Amino acid sequence: MHAVARVWNKAEEMMVAFLLAGMTLVTFSYVVFNNLYGLFYALGDSLPFANDAMFSIGDGILYVAQEMTWSVALTKAMFGWLIFVGLAWGVRIGAHIGVDLLVRLFKPALQKAVAILALVICLAYCALMAYSSEQWVAVLFNIGTGAEDLDRFGVQQWHIVMIVPIGFSLMFLRFAQVLVRVIQDKQIGFGGHGEVEDAIKLAEETEAKR
Repeated sequence: MHAVARVWNKAEEMMVAFLLAGMTLVTFSYVVFNNLYGLFYALGDSLPFANDAMFSIGDGILYVAQEMTWSVALTKAMFGWLIFVGLAWGVRIGAHIGVDLLVRLFKPALQKAVAILALVICLAYCALMAYSSEQWVAVLFNIGTGAEDLDRFGVQQWHIVMIVPIGFSLMFLRFAQVLVRVIQDKQIGFGGHGEVEDAIKLAEETEAKR
């Protein structure tokens, strides 16, 4: 089980890194191509002996820039995938400080029960959203509508939005892991210990200054 967990964690981190890098690379390339052709046109005007060569290169770059209308749609799609992959990743690293802070407001004797209740609610929400979004994906799959500006590559809308049920399913599994650890008294709340303690300390200091 530990080996499976390590592979899962590594795959999650690699997916986040890949999506961030992909978004950056696509956006950077689009900006470069949309500004670089002007340089070669300027060189063609200032270098008469290389006029034809510079203009030809500029025309080629301009053509690529005009053909990259799909880059915005791809970046949006990758950003959407990053959000839903990041949901599960956020649960794993204990980034849900708001919920954890609520748990810590109760007396130590009640914190475990409140944490379990909060986790059960989170699990129910994830299950509901996973099921509902799966129905949405199924409808898009049956319709077969192409994705805007990406249909030229055979990408359909359901290819993009299928990350929604996948993301909520992964988040369900992460919350289930936290629930098991809370029941086994291996952690208190959602795991955002350092952040919660910092927030409570800051609140106490602010209250003391009043």
